[in-house]
Amino acid sequence: MSDQNHKIAALIVAAGRGTRAGGPLPKQWQEVAGKPVARWTLERFAPLARLVLVIHPNDRDRAQALCAGLPVLLVDGAAERAGSVLAGLEALAGDAPDIVLIHDVARPCVGATTINAVIAALASHDGAAPALPVTDALWTGADGIVTGTRDRAGLYRAQTPQGFRFDAILAAHRAHPGGAADDVQVARDAGLTVAITEGSEHNLKITGPGDFARAARILETGMDIRLGNGFDVHRFGDGDHVVLCGVRVPHGRGLQGHSDADVGMHAVTDAIYGALAEGDIGRHFPPSDMQWKGADSAIFLRHAVDLARSRGYEISNVDCTLICERPKIGPHAAAMMQVMGQIMGLAPDRVSIKATTSERLGFTGREEGIAAIATATLVKP
Repeated sequence: MSDQNHKIAALIVAAGRGTRAGGPLPKQWQEVAGKPVARWTLERFAPLARLVLVIHPNDRDRAQALCAGLPVLLVDGAAERAGSVLAGLEALAGDAPDIVLIHDVARPCVGATTINAVIAALASHDGAAPALPVTDALWTGADGIVTGTRDRAGLYRAQTPQGFRFDAILAAHRAHPGGAADDVQVARDAGLTVAITEGSEHNLKITGPGDFARAARILETGMDIRLGNGFDVHRFGDGDHVVLCGVRVPHGRGLQGHSDADVGMHAVTDAIYGALAEGDIGRHFPPSDMQWKGADSAIFLRHAVDLARSRGYEISNVDCTLICERPKIGPHAAAMMQVMGQIMGLAPDRVSIKATTSERLGFTGREEGIAAIATATLVKP
């Protein structure tokens, strides 16, 4: 994560039980469009901020599994939302960010435009939050009968993330007596000015059973999906091991290359660059530049991942096939998936590493080298 992103923290509140949504689990752990709600929400903020997930203590094991591949700080929450927010803020205080974005875990469809508008507004305001003006007529009622109307002028539907200068909102929460509707009220009660930024109809909050289907439609449509492929080859030379997908594998020969010759990681890196129409590793790390001689290929892969995320893309999955007679890849594949997942911020089940031979045909069949082919899927909601 860049130094700039280190100055921004996203505090995701997920300690509630969400019983109105129905289902066997609290709503944040239920799946929508193929992922748990909380995972969608975390991934929306991962390219922009440090992540804090405030959870019910009984959910820690589930949360740890869900956060695999993402650098998330888990914090036990309280019985009430305000207490959970304060717990998250206190957990950040030792290495305080400049600003914090406080977001409901049940809003998994929040877009980068909404998030960035809040961040931009904090340059000139104590706080900022997205909202939509109320456009429908407002009634009061009792026993199923309309009893009156209310003027909708100046009324807004509040959304999250609600962003604040960190020191100011921490002090406001510490001093607040409780009972606030949201963090904007906590801030205003402390005398802070909160700007209204443009909200989005897509930024819905999952509350009832029908909201899961609405969220799925948003998450599954309107996406920019890109595929890229990568291919790389390295020849054998002297050595006693090879590095494949970040794992040192004992072998009677080594692979030759300008960097560490990690043919699998190079193919995956080129697949990501390809999906972005950004050429290959050589464009970004020229072999004529001696600073990259013998370099750890994780440097290249992280650059490609950061480039994708800076443009609003998340890596959905990667698939890499290593082509060689020896060494045998099977015993090391799980470790390779784990290492690659950690570098890319992906769960291991989104990283496929497998191998095949060329039936003793060609340069790989003659054991002159190893080839790799990879595919990467990038998604921008």
